[in-house]
Amino acid sequence: MRPIALLSLSLALCAALAAHAAPATRDYAVLMQGRPAGEQKVAVAADGSVRVDFHYTDRGRGDRSTTRWRANDDGTLREYSGSGNDYLLTAFEESYRTDGAKARWKNPSEQGERDLAAPAFFLPLQAAPEATGALARALLKAPQGKLALLPAGEARIERVGEYPIAGRQGTVNLRLYSILGLDFTPRMVWLREDGSTAATIAASGWFITVDREFEPAVAKLTELQEAAGARWGAEFAQRLTHAPKGPLLIRNARLFDPRDLSVAAGSSVLVENERIVRVGPDAQVRAPQGSQVIDARGRFLMPGLWDVHKHYSSTEDGALDIAAGVTSARDIANNFDTFLERVKRFDAGSEIGPRVLMAGFIDGPGPYAGPTKMLVSTPEEAIKAVDFYADRGYMQIKSYSSLKPELVPVIADRAHARGLRYSGHVPASMSARQFIENGADELQHLLYVELNFMYPGVKDTQSMQRLTAVAAHAHEYPPEAPPVREFIDFLKRHRTVIDATMALEEDLFGGDPTDKTPPGLRGVAERFPPQARRNLSWGALKPPHGQEEAYKQAFPSMLKLLKALHDAGVTILPGTDAMAGYMLHAELEAYARAGIPNAEVLRLATLTPAQVLGVDKDRGVIAPGKYADLVLIDGDPLKDMRDIRKVDAVFKGGKRFDPGEIEQALGIAPRQAAAVTAAGGR
Repeated sequence: MRPIALLSLSLALCAALAAHAAPATRDYAVLMQGRPAGEQKVAVAADGSVRVDFHYTDRGRGDRSTTRWRANDDGTLREYSGSGNDYLLTAFEESYRTDGAKARWKNPSEQGERDLAAPAFFLPLQAAPEATGALARALLKAPQGKLALLPAGEARIERVGEYPIAGRQGTVNLRLYSILGLDFTPRMVWLREDGSTAATIAASGWFITVDREFEPAVAKLTELQEAAGARWGAEFAQRLTHAPKGPLLIRNARLFDPRDLSVAAGSSVLVENERIVRVGPDAQVRAPQGSQVIDARGRFLMPGLWDVHKHYSSTEDGALDIAAGVTSARDIANNFDTFLERVKRFDAGSEIGPRVLMAGFIDGPGPYAGPTKMLVSTPEEAIKAVDFYADRGYMQIKSYSSLKPELVPVIADRAHARGLRYSGHVPASMSARQFIENGADELQHLLYVELNFMYPGVKDTQSMQRLTAVAAHAHEYPPEAPPVREFIDFLKRHRTVIDATMALEEDLFGGDPTDKTPPGLRGVAERFPPQARRNLSWGALKPPHGQEEAYKQAFPSMLKLLKALHDAGVTILPGTDAMAGYMLHAELEAYARAGIPNAEVLRLATLTPAQVLGVDKDRGVIAPGKYADLVLIDGDPLKDMRDIRKVDAVFKGGKRFDPGEIEQALGIAPRQAAAVTAAGGR
């Protein structure tokens, strides 16, 4: 062979060997609301071991981790290790290994071992998005597409469809799969034909991890996945919505009226179509021909509940709200590219969910900007943003912490001119007092009331300091302190509304940093699917050494402030900013623990939001002409607010929903409760 040919062959062999030895790396973009937020790098070595470097930043918080694993031939993990920090920047280490037929795992919240009688897939607690792809590949190899999960549960995979997707290098067929058993509803993942992960899209496009090859196709991928989710939701709604064929009559109820806080035993409510047509004593309300009659058997009947601080994302959110008696809500920041369609589905009944009012989200650019594409820097941009939302039927504007303070009055004036309310987080370098003086109608989160007392010492409302400062110093501002009394009077004079989110703040300030169950869900989360209950909490703040007692006093101090605000006549609205349905119950329980009388708590959860948000013509009271949005409780929340969790039946526009049926369909174990007796009318 000629020397040149030998040299060429030698170079080719070296290149081939180098290519075989070098890791195969895929780069992924991490997007929040379509904006770059981080990246994921997946490197697969020649021996099959995987290294994933993952990070994203969300308003000064966010995960950062390096994870490594080796897989067995069936795709299940043989060993796994990970370290970094979680969303609240708390350091973590996590490990898993199999030793013969025994599996062992450990992380800050869990430690256990299990004998393996059959293959099982360990799902890390602090998993990078690529772990979902790894699970999908293992499931595709498994018999019948099913695998046991560790620490608990079972997953199975279904193919949704195959679609041609235009990538940077040309059109590629991607396959969309649905994984059941990780959450209450299916989790979806996009795979290439060779099985490698193309994208994971969570929360209606709110959080996306996508192979950079397909980054230009994110909108198309989101559209296709949303359509698949809508089909699933429509089938779910069809199975679980019970529409009467004629008039509906509820008899023998203890009827709560939030207008005067009275309860009338032996009451009947007659519904035709979606409206209440008559309310009165049982003897005075007759059942029309062909009515369906429901005997309430003396149970507590109240107007539907409100949650005024929502971010609808997961498919189960609307159903969980309805199962908990939440028939009205305000979504206070969402993906405006997809969310309006979800609200339409709620209204049409093709997806189970409440009646939703929408608030448009605006922030300023910068490293702590909120997850929205609506970022403004000038008065012209601010006005244009308000008009964008007003033209699409939004009823409120919510701004965020990176907004320039000088744009607050611009947004307030334009919002009010367009008939919209204005609320938000207090912008950095601005006090809550200044925010309100410049036109804000409402504050989100009680912690911004607390931060007002710390201004100007604490001006940073963007980073973690807005949380840690409250944790460390809230106890220094009791309700009787003159600055606190003066500011409460200021809020009352300005008719400022407080969206308190107390259950979330209890999770942050009163929870256990090693426990992923928020305090408000203890006793409830145990019924959830095993994997679904692993990441319910944001994660409680871990006190620095020497500040343990201050942190311990933070949430009790906030409860005292809440009670003082209420007693002074400041309007409080119940919102969660957390898990749908059940956390609203925790919110109301917190109000009762603060000392607000139970009947007044129920008024805050029913009539007050309808009045503040301008829809009391149709909602908030069980009375003729109102929507038939009702909740039947097997207990007495006037005596014990914990009974608010004993929801027996929910009616939205006269259509009945059985909470037990919804929970069962979402994989939630049943609670002990009697069912509502329904019988055909005469």
